[in-house]
Amino acid sequence: MSGHAAPRHNNMLFTVMVSVVMALGAVVMAIVLLLSGAPGALAVGALLAVLPVAPLVFAYLWLDRYEPEPRSLLLLGLGWGAFVATSSALVFQLIGKYAFHRPESFSGVVLAPVSEEAAKGLFILLLLWFRRHELDGVLDGIVYAGMVGIGFAFTENILYLTSAYVGDDTHAGGLGGAIATFVVRGVFSPFAHPVFTAFTGIGIGLAVNSRRRIVKIGAPILGYALAVAAHAAWNGSAFLGGPKTFLQTYLFLMVPAFILLFSFSLWSRRQEGVVLTKALTDCSRRGFLDQREIPWLVGLAARRQARTYAASVGGASAKSAMSDYQQYAIELGFLHHRYLRGVAPRDFASRGQYFVDAMNALRPRLVWPGQGAQVSAGKTIPNQANSDITARDGSTHRMDGQ
Repeated sequence: MSGHAAPRHNNMLFTVMVSVVMALGAVVMAIVLLLSGAPGALAVGALLAVLPVAPLVFAYLWLDRYEPEPRSLLLLGLGWGAFVATSSALVFQLIGKYAFHRPESFSGVVLAPVSEEAAKGLFILLLLWFRRHELDGVLDGIVYAGMVGIGFAFTENILYLTSAYVGDDTHAGGLGGAIATFVVRGVFSPFAHPVFTAFTGIGIGLAVNSRRRIVKIGAPILGYALAVAAHAAWNGSAFLGGPKTFLQTYLFLMVPAFILLFSFSLWSRRQEGVVLTKALTDCSRRGFLDQREIPWLVGLAARRQARTYAASVGGASAKSAMSDYQQYAIELGFLHHRYLRGVAPRDFASRGQYFVDAMNALRPRLVWPGQGAQVSAGKTIPNQANSDITARDGSTHRMDGQ
C-alpha cells in the first residue's frame, strides 16, 4: 500500500536498476549452470532445488502479516538472491581464489561468507536507500533477508545437486548422490542462507528506527559481521572438520540459531502489535480515526474476524473495503510511530495525507462486527509538521502533540 505514496522517481530507478542487474546475473548463472552438467543432470538438480522454496516463502509470508510487503519487492528479493548475489559472489570468489592462491577451504571459510553475505545484504541496503518507506523495522529486514536467502540457496542448490548427480572421482553420482545431497541441503538445512542474511536484515531494521548515528551506521555493520561469522562457522565445519564436526555444528549452532531467529521474529511481530496500538491510539487522539476501530485493526485474529463479518453482511465488496481500510490504517500507524520517534521520512506528511484520505473514502463502505464504530470523514494530516488539523468535533490538533 505504501508504494502509492512513495516518490515515483526512486521507485522507478530502483526497479529498473535491480531488473537490469538481475538480467545480467541471470545470463551469468545460466552459463554457469549449463556448463555444470548435462541437461538431464541439470533438470534433476533444478527439480530437487525448487522443492524447499515454496514452504520457506510461505513461512516468511506468514510472519509478514501485519503489513505485507509488496509482492513485487519480495519477488525482486528472490530474483536478486537467485541471480545477482550468486553470480557476483561467484565472480569475487574466483578472483580471490586465483589472487590469493589458497586452497578450496580458504575460499569456503573466508571468501564465500564475505562475498556472499555482502552480495545478499546489498539488496536490503538498496531498499534502505531507494525504498526506505518499505522498511519499518527488524521484521521487515528479516523478511527481505529471507527472500534473498531463499533465492540464493535455490540457485546454489542447483549447482550442488547437479554436481552430485554427475559425480566425480570420489563419488559415483547418479540419482542416489543427488538425493543424498538434497537431504542435507534441502531437508535438514534449507534455512541456512536465510538465517545468515537475517543478521544483516536485523541490523538494517534497527538502523531504520534509531535516531542515534552510531546505531544507524554500526547496526548494519555489526549485522553483516554476524552474518559472515555464522556463515563461516557453518562452512568451516564442513571444510575443516569431519562429518562429526559438521553434525555437531548443525545440532548445536544451526538448529539453535534457527529456533532463536524464529522466536525473535514472533516476538518482533508481537511488538509490532504493541507499537501499532500506541501509534493508532495517538492518531485517534488527534482525530484521524475512532478509538473503537483500533482492536479490529491491530489484532491479527480480530482483523480476520472483521473481514469475515464484513463479507457475511456486505459480500465481497465489503470484505475488500475492510481489508483495504485495515491495511491503510496499519501503514498510517507505522508512519506515525516513526514520526513519534523522531525518525519520520521527509515525505511523511504527504504519505500520511494519502493514507487518511484513502481511509476516509472507504469509511462509508465499512461494516464492523457488532454495533461497529461510526466515524465521519474529513480528517486530514497537514502538509507541515506543526500545522493545525481539524478533528470530528471541530477542535484542532497539531502534529507536534500540542
